[in-house]
Amino acid sequence: MGHERIYTREGDDGTTGLLFGGRVPKDSELPRAYGSVDEAQAVLGLVRVTAGHGTECDDICVKIMRELWVLMAELATLPENRHKLAPGQSSVTPDMVDRLEHIIDDLDTRFERPTEFVVPGEHPVAAWLDVARTVVRRAERHALSAAPAPSYVVPYLNRLSDLLWTMARWQEGKSRPVRTV
Repeated sequence: MGHERIYTREGDDGTTGLLFGGRVPKDSELPRAYGSVDEAQAVLGLVRVTAGHGTECDDICVKIMRELWVLMAELATLPENRHKLAPGQSSVTPDMVDRLEHIIDDLDTRFERPTEFVVPGEHPVAAWLDVARTVVRRAERHALSAAPAPSYVVPYLNRLSDLLWTMARWQEGKSRPVRTV
């Protein structure tokens, strides 16, 4: 049985293939946007391993990472092929944005919000969540031109950065000793 190689050499000319066909330069708006999302997903992997597999933080990250695959599929599709995308499978839906809001609302009840600017680095998991948040913000900036409305990519990434900030503060709150009066 033959072993398929991981490399194809097709991108040696500086282009990359897209979902449903077409090739674009690797530094064009679509690969720049989904590349930033891919980077955010890798940082979420660091969050997972730092938080510990099987934790609630890990579970939330896995769900987000699965949704980021959907988001990257949409970003890896030329505008003329977007009609081929399937909502929730290869394109972001309003329900996906709503789910992030529900998680934010739940976590927001579990810690006291900071009253001043946050200085990252109070807790290892929170620090990685803050890194993920900044990468998601970059992905959001790149997605503005790569997935204009009516796409839900930008609202999803905007909400995701809010969620990652909330998760970081939640993790910091979990690591502080409970104050007794």
